[in-house]
Amino acid sequence: MAKHWGDFQYEIYLEGMTGAVPRLPTDLTRLEELTERRLGPGPVGYVAGSAGDGSTARANRTALERRRIVPRMLRDVHERDLSVEVLGRALPAPLALAPVGVLSIMHPEAESAAARAAAAQGVPYVLSSASSTPIEQVAEAMGDAERWFQLYWSKDREVTRSFLRRARTSGFTVLVVTLDTPLLAWRPRDLDQAYLPFLHGVGTANYFTDPAFLAGLAKPVHEDPNAAVMHFVSLFADPAKTWPDLAFLRENWDGPIVLKGVLHPDDARLAADAGMDGVVVSNHGGRQVAGSIAAADALPRVARAVGDRLTVLFDSGVRTGDDVFKALALGARAVLLGRPYVYGLALDGQPGVEHVIRCLLAELDLTLALTGHTGPATVGPSDLAEDSG
Repeated sequence: MAKHWGDFQYEIYLEGMTGAVPRLPTDLTRLEELTERRLGPGPVGYVAGSAGDGSTARANRTALERRRIVPRMLRDVHERDLSVEVLGRALPAPLALAPVGVLSIMHPEAESAAARAAAAQGVPYVLSSASSTPIEQVAEAMGDAERWFQLYWSKDREVTRSFLRRARTSGFTVLVVTLDTPLLAWRPRDLDQAYLPFLHGVGTANYFTDPAFLAGLAKPVHEDPNAAVMHFVSLFADPAKTWPDLAFLRENWDGPIVLKGVLHPDDARLAADAGMDGVVVSNHGGRQVAGSIAAADALPRVARAVGDRLTVLFDSGVRTGDDVFKALALGARAVLLGRPYVYGLALDGQPGVEHVIRCLLAELDLTLALTGHTGPATVGPSDLAEDSG
């Protein structure tokens, strides 16, 4: 019998018989405010902040909220199964933890704690190139659990090749290539604090442990940390990359490749033509282009364009189980969850991340049941109505 994620609510109620209440809110939209109170403005702004005046981040939420779920009645939903197959992988639910860099600014156990939480709940963890913890250490924390690697595509081909080799050797199965960050956007919350962790050597762990990167330094990192940081800055991203460059990734990675940051259906078609396996419809959670189309508004067009050729995933603006339901209805195969799990990490380490995963999937499970569905496969556009108000 499949696991009923929604049973988490009974676990909470039963523990309440002894006077215990959850350490964190079960309404995941409250976590950001708590994190703002707990952490300094630099770290909080780096995670919660967005490009420009925040209009894209707001649009992401509005686009999801504008779509309303239309429940159906008297369907047998006694047995439910949230499991899905994504990129040839059997997952217990249509969810992975999105790549978020520099997690040591949120909690000392950083990526390792988030990765352990994902492993404990069976959902994939996507490790950022810009992590505070080296690839190999995160892999060790996860055992044999499902893990994917996110690539910031460096100017240095040898560093890129080395990253891919290390990720494969460490058991990462899917490559997620972020396309929407060839440059850092104008981010006022970070600028007003003059806060960029990389300049302090935070979020550079994969680079500072990489043989190809170290080969480009005149001195070891500990002898001249500033030179190492400047070398990192010089090669971190490459605004000159174009579609033909994807052939290099295909030559150096033998598993599925997913392109993250796709919002236009023509770009999704180009991804399919280039032999990619999937796309993540995403605007980087509103962090890259102010005034951008909301990710949920872009999703249906991308799904219609390439849903029969590529695995379509989604992120940007997801906060609740009903948001995941809506993303599935709009054409996503699964969802990558970002900020909420980072807030859970900041507030309570690994248990905080597990709490977020379990709350989100409990709410999704119950939303499916209460709208007449026994699993993600039957959810579609007819389950939504647009709120014109």
